[in-house]
Amino acid sequence: MSKKIYENYDKPAYRNSFKDFISWRIERSKKRKDYSESIPQIEKKMISYLGNNKSETSVTWIGHSTFLIQVNGFNIMTDPVYANQMAFTKRLSKPGIELSELPQIDMICISHGHYDHLDFNTLRHFSKDTMFLVPIGLKHKFTTRGYQNVIEMTWWETKNLSGLNITFVPAQHWTKRTLFDTNRSHWGGFVFETKDECIYYAGDSGYFSGFKEIGKRFSIDTALLPIGAYEPEWFMKHDHMSPEEAVTAFLDLNANQFIPMHYGTFKLADDTPQEAIERLQKAWKEKHIPEDQLKIALLGETIFPLINSHKKEEALF
Repeated sequence: MSKKIYENYDKPAYRNSFKDFISWRIERSKKRKDYSESIPQIEKKMISYLGNNKSETSVTWIGHSTFLIQVNGFNIMTDPVYANQMAFTKRLSKPGIELSELPQIDMICISHGHYDHLDFNTLRHFSKDTMFLVPIGLKHKFTTRGYQNVIEMTWWETKNLSGLNITFVPAQHWTKRTLFDTNRSHWGGFVFETKDECIYYAGDSGYFSGFKEIGKRFSIDTALLPIGAYEPEWFMKHDHMSPEEAVTAFLDLNANQFIPMHYGTFKLADDTPQEAIERLQKAWKEKHIPEDQLKIALLGETIFPLINSHKKEEALF
């Protein structure tokens, strides 16, 4: 294992103290939140379309940070996690697309090593020959399990695969899977870019200046940004964005469409799915951003780039 310790874009990775953690847990014990209302599943899932699609760009939200992205003929998954439980909390909503319903996956992109983004029990369902793109420092956790087609990437590094450019970009976060590997691998997001379209998957991130730099380097059509696990903000702000910060990040990116993620699947913090969405919608209105640029997906919903989404939906239904 590498002895290198990875840092954030703006400053070294910040870690709350154990005292901070205990304070949060005491604060949490005094709260009474309603998690009974889960994110609904879309009624008309486009399973057949996804299985046959080899030409159109689409984004399907499966839950949390797991997406099926179809672009340039590739079927790409981000951070596949189908676990029914995370630590001591049960999954709040079922995956939008079952594993058995997925098309053949060409590539899996892992943003970082936290368990809610890297679940090896889920990855067992995919071929050992599947291509994995992972942050630098994480490859050995795959190769020791028999995965050989694993490519490590550093920030701003780009891989070209048959006309699809995939760039690993910064995020503000941290990572840990054991007592001895804190920040021994990096973290980040991915930009998927063809000559016509550009999709940005942010992974897991707090708000940071890197969003502006990403916006300068890429002409982003669709941004997949996290909005959950932000409460209490005094504890989470270094690692997770609030919905208001996510809107600011969207504006920094100068993107055309915002699909929220990283909420409503696992109880990672004290915010509820409803609170996250309500705050997001309120911030959106306050910034006077056109309504059609915000797409709050249902689980299993397939979304097309804003420029041609209406035309495709009319043709499919």
